[in-house]
Amino acid sequence: MSAVLIRGGTVVNADRAFRADVLCQDGRIVAVAEGLSAPAGATVVDAGGQYVMPGGIDPHTHMQLPFMGTVTMDDFFTGTAAGLAGGTTSIIDFVIPDPQENILDAYKKWRGWAEKSASDYSFHVAITWWSEQVRKDMGTLVNDEGINSFKHFMAYKNAIMCDDETLVNSFKRALELGAMPTVHAENGELVYLLQKTVSEMGIKGPEGHPLSRPPMVEAEAANRAIAIADVLGVPIYVVHVSCVESAEAIARARARGQRVYGEVLAGHLVLDDSVYRHPDFATAAAHVMSPPFRPKGNSEFLWRGLQSGNLHTTATDHCTFCAAQKAAGKDDFSKIPNGCGGVEERLAVIWDEGVNTGRLTPSEFVAVTSANTAKLFNIYPQKGSVSVGADADLVVWDPAGTKTLSVKTQHSKGDFNIFEGRTVRGIPSHTLSQGELVYVQGDLRAVQGKGRYIKRPAFGPDFGAAQQRAQTQKPTAVTR
Repeated sequence: MSAVLIRGGTVVNADRAFRADVLCQDGRIVAVAEGLSAPAGATVVDAGGQYVMPGGIDPHTHMQLPFMGTVTMDDFFTGTAAGLAGGTTSIIDFVIPDPQENILDAYKKWRGWAEKSASDYSFHVAITWWSEQVRKDMGTLVNDEGINSFKHFMAYKNAIMCDDETLVNSFKRALELGAMPTVHAENGELVYLLQKTVSEMGIKGPEGHPLSRPPMVEAEAANRAIAIADVLGVPIYVVHVSCVESAEAIARARARGQRVYGEVLAGHLVLDDSVYRHPDFATAAAHVMSPPFRPKGNSEFLWRGLQSGNLHTTATDHCTFCAAQKAAGKDDFSKIPNGCGGVEERLAVIWDEGVNTGRLTPSEFVAVTSANTAKLFNIYPQKGSVSVGADADLVVWDPAGTKTLSVKTQHSKGDFNIFEGRTVRGIPSHTLSQGELVYVQGDLRAVQGKGRYIKRPAFGPDFGAAQQRAQTQKPTAVTR
């Protein structure tokens, strides 16, 4: 494997930025210093005037997902290749067993699908039902397979929705294993009721989607999951936080000292619910995802959450369905397959709307697009850091480069781009994966099957310990 020397750039990590060259060899970063010499045969990348940052880590994608009677357009190769074109060098996808399906069997199935990945990948495993066998298999996944996070869908009644019994049992088991519970926070019972109510009002099109999933439906589930985690003393990660009410629930819990972490999607940071009122069904349906895009004002609050540190990571929920698939809900919005793309666009959109506006510093950008995910899911500094010994997953970022985002130029196999027509300033000029150049100034060199499965070790014995101790301490008597 030949060496790559990135020369003349400014290295940006989550804690600081500094001038340095970066030498990559055998898939790792072997030197970070000024004035490095290129070894014989090395490829030299001129990064003058550019930033050298850890490759993006998208903690929330759905490649090749079977869902609502169909399968997403992007498989693990096309989806990860699109990510590489946008500077994302790792994903954490989801194993989602059917109810009563053995979770180890589901995990093996997803691992097989993912062997074609172009970039490194890992998995969260969803707990969609509960039994003593599920409890045992969670231990196998953590101890043998390097899974340290379990997903819980509080929505999708009559499909993959968790009841409270499953949540409590799974959260408790996760704490025992040193694994992080994560939740899709929407009250599935309320959604089911509101879908029928909205339909009975004669609202059948995509505009009914946000009406059936108002912000309080998300906030109730977020509050409930946070309360369960608090009683049990386990940290919790809330995926795709989309509204003020849910973000406030996280901020309140954190102010009490609870370990609660929040994820935001790039789409929720820049789009609003007017997309569902577009007169063209295909365009409106293309934006149907859950939670839905929210009224104006919510996105600014999410930015404030990232700035304040109450929200921690950014993701995409990349889950691409084409117009023909979305048409399954032509006469009933509840049958529109939920999902949008964005794995290729995330870094550019967040840089343009975050760094260029002054909302984020470059180091804060690295934190919310890469380093925080690596830390929360226990793969830091192997990922998320430009440092000696780290994986050579890097993006050379041109802050002056511009691009107009479009379905016509995207690498995803989806037939719609929710950021269509948005011109961004700040784009990747080069992406390195495992120390090899996989994207060079518009030339995508992704290789099917090159990606590696990344094990994520369990957290140590202190995982959740302080929180758990606080819950079990004898209360002090109050005197008046």
